[in-house]
Amino acid sequence: MKFIKTQWLASLLVLCFGGSVPAQKAEPIRFTVSMPDPASHTFHVTMDFKTGGGDSTWLKIPDWQPGYYQLMDYASNIDRLVVKDEGGNVVPWKKSGKNGWVIATKEAKRLLLEYDVKTTRKFVATSYLDSEHGYITPVSMFLHEAGKIATPSEITIKPYTGWTRVATGLDSIAAKPFTYVAPDFDVLYDSPFLVGNLEELPAFKVKGIPHRFIGYKLGSFDKAKLMSDIQKIVEKASSLIGDIPYKHYTFIAIGPGQGGIEHLNSTTISFSGDQLNSRGWNGMLGFITHEYFHHYNVKRIRPIELGPFDYDNGSKTNMLWVSEGLTVYYEPVILREAGLMEEKEFLDFFKNHISNVETKPGRLFQTLAQASAETWSDGPFGRTGEAVNKTISYYQKGPVVGMLFDLAIRHETKNKRSLDDVMRKLYQDFYIKKGRGFTEEELRSTIETIAGTKLDELFSYIYTTAEPDYRKYLGYAGLEIDVTTDKHLGTFEINKKASASDLEREIFRSWSRGH
Repeated sequence: MKFIKTQWLASLLVLCFGGSVPAQKAEPIRFTVSMPDPASHTFHVTMDFKTGGGDSTWLKIPDWQPGYYQLMDYASNIDRLVVKDEGGNVVPWKKSGKNGWVIATKEAKRLLLEYDVKTTRKFVATSYLDSEHGYITPVSMFLHEAGKIATPSEITIKPYTGWTRVATGLDSIAAKPFTYVAPDFDVLYDSPFLVGNLEELPAFKVKGIPHRFIGYKLGSFDKAKLMSDIQKIVEKASSLIGDIPYKHYTFIAIGPGQGGIEHLNSTTISFSGDQLNSRGWNGMLGFITHEYFHHYNVKRIRPIELGPFDYDNGSKTNMLWVSEGLTVYYEPVILREAGLMEEKEFLDFFKNHISNVETKPGRLFQTLAQASAETWSDGPFGRTGEAVNKTISYYQKGPVVGMLFDLAIRHETKNKRSLDDVMRKLYQDFYIKKGRGFTEEELRSTIETIAGTKLDELFSYIYTTAEPDYRKYLGYAGLEIDVTTDKHLGTFEINKKASASDLEREIFRSWSRGH
């Protein structure tokens, strides 16, 4: 998010970003993925590993993709599983629960599994194969030994005949074409693959670190401008946090209409250059900004529940309003800082999100914390059908609350601190120093420490259905909002006050990046 004739290897373009690494010291689990008949929409996988002894081995596959908070039932697409020992003898197995298999290992020291993975849906959280390309989400493809997520792995991709490229965030093994390594299954499950005759755009570097963009059927558009704009986004987002924690980054474009999911050193995004021309440049830049900023906010700056992951049941948290909502908030902030968004567009972004919140009756029934935790049953944008009016979306209310927090912090500190300082402190204190996520209490403490005061009213907007005081907080930036019109019409307006104070004007300039 594959077997190639030897004489072709010199001419093949292998995209394994980050260069080569030495072979693992501990023996890894070895996977091979082939696609002999792409039209069948089926991948073939082999898995070769040493057993840990004992009478049985329990293998499992995740039931969800971190970054997409829905159970996916990947195990149902595993088909034609055959297990053999080192002597080639068939070893019996039985299904265990929804997503596990128990193998009667007995005295076998090695096991070789072969199985097919059926693909039926083009989507960023599901593997897919057709006659032109293959997309692999490792959570839907690779089994692990239960309780042994820390095991290293080696993955060999054998592309269909004539397909010349593989894109992934994993490192490669020297002199082994299309072979990659992961130090553990958390990294493997976080590193999708795109396979086919792919197109790569001119790369750029930020602080000496390479950033690439590669995809399937990119289409026709101003490619040099896109890469220039993405470079500005990366420069501004990384300077906001003050650190770049990866050694290479890859934007992987998987085709139109399939969503996007963030990863530690890559992102998979829906993309079509032809649609880019017709649907608007800035919308795509916002989408790319969102997925890129996620490598900070959720992959590293994260609620404590989001790692180590519960791959079987999902990892529920009350703080997706932080992970997703604040990432949405930083879309216009970063684009404005990068010179890619005008002031009016910046204000319209928040006007539209306020309208989306205030015109939905779900705001009277569900809190932001509840929307975060209940997404596993409700879906990321709330319930559908008759229950749609009882839920909200953290994608919509989250950035609105983020705006209120940012303006409040700026007001309380006379514009010496902001939400940016909160994000940097969370990154340094928890990701860098403690190597873990933060609790709800630690998040609140960090925000209030930066603000220098208690923010009870703002936190009530997360844990209750209290109506936000938009006039108060927007007023801190010398803005006024018209909330007297019919909310069902969504006709909110945000304008500058004629009588704003010097501090309010200063807050507006720095908040809106109008330097």
